[in-house]
Amino acid sequence: MRSARFSLYAVLITGSVLLWTRFEYSEYRGWSPMKVTQWDALGYYQYLPAVLIYGDIERQAWLEGVDSVYQLSGGSIYQVTELPNGNRATKYFCGLSLLQAPFFAVGHVAAGASGARQDGFSWPYQWAIGLSPLFYVLVSLLLLRTMLLRYFSDVVVAVTVILLVLATNAIQYISVDNTQTHGYLFALYAAQLYFTQRWHERPSAWYALAIGGLIGLATVSRPTEALMLFIPLLWNTHEKEASREKWALVRAHLPHVAVAAFASFIAFFPQLLYWKVVTGSWVYDVGSKWDFLNPHWRVLVGGEKGWFIYTPITIFLVLGLFFMRKQPWRKSVLVFTLLNTWVIIAWHDWHYGGSYSSRALVQGYPVLALPFSALLERSFTSRWRWPALALCSYLLMVNLFQIKQYNNTVIHYDRMNFEAYWAVYLDADPTEADRALLDPPRR
Repeated sequence: MRSARFSLYAVLITGSVLLWTRFEYSEYRGWSPMKVTQWDALGYYQYLPAVLIYGDIERQAWLEGVDSVYQLSGGSIYQVTELPNGNRATKYFCGLSLLQAPFFAVGHVAAGASGARQDGFSWPYQWAIGLSPLFYVLVSLLLLRTMLLRYFSDVVVAVTVILLVLATNAIQYISVDNTQTHGYLFALYAAQLYFTQRWHERPSAWYALAIGGLIGLATVSRPTEALMLFIPLLWNTHEKEASREKWALVRAHLPHVAVAAFASFIAFFPQLLYWKVVTGSWVYDVGSKWDFLNPHWRVLVGGEKGWFIYTPITIFLVLGLFFMRKQPWRKSVLVFTLLNTWVIIAWHDWHYGGSYSSRALVQGYPVLALPFSALLERSFTSRWRWPALALCSYLLMVNLFQIKQYNNTVIHYDRMNFEAYWAVYLDADPTEADRALLDPPRR
């Protein structure tokens, strides 16, 4: 596809920067020991060694021994909860373990071949798991590129791909802090857009299988990602006539709906089975709390880690929602974005732990790539072309600089405020007085 070479180069450049960042801002630099399966990431990952190495998913008595060697849990093994039946249950869902399983296998074989411990946590496992999100995201960016090219020019798609990842906090959660959910889910959303668009062009049971399986995998990674359903559900319902054609297409392929529902259930079933085995019930309350009637707007505009403040390119991702007229994905993107944002800002623990900008919004970026591309297309065909490119270049530079600041703790992961942020803005060498502006540690 010669005419679309710029967007292909953009994917390759983005992938290269992500790989470089993985080495530059992590324990991989200098080939030193690395621990990517720690803190929350341990909770998502522990299903694999529990089942495949230790054969103990109920009590997970092996955790203390592993933690004493590698110091992964943060000191309290908060990843599991004691149950009345004597077992211990993890509050994290198993979706990431399903996605990490092929890389776990590679790590296990490499550990055996290299003489490292085959305990699920030695360096070959850490390498394999730490690189897994990069693989998924690179593949998903190729799919996202293909889907975007159906609606936008090659140059617009190229700029979208680069800015979507490198001018946002996505780079941090795909490349560095990448064994949490966000990078994996980013890939699932990009794939969902691709297969949804393909099914609506040429209905196929295989596409339906992928659509349902992706919804199931996303939901079993983070339950709130069940909102992904609105993408295929509302696609091509932007106008009355298009909506009639869409539901006529669905009625003509009802077996595909059954296939999608079955695939979604199969993807989620391992979690139900885990709960049944460990807790004795098919459903287990992991204890999340929401403030739906009093959402935390500071997630978007707060000085601590506000989405629009620390990653201002996201303002334009959202502004693109006003440039989607007559697009078949208009309603699905709009409904998903509104619901997803509301759910995220309503979570009681609005800090979302230590993070750069608002990390819980990262997975939805592929969906926002559509309105963002629409905004860029309009800008690039108007007199605002060069100012738009200049602004995009500036915001890209700012974000890459801030990623460096964040990984050097100049931008603190949990103690920022407006005064501290502006004091270190584009400052390569902040003073002790600047650092003293940070909020006191949370207790």
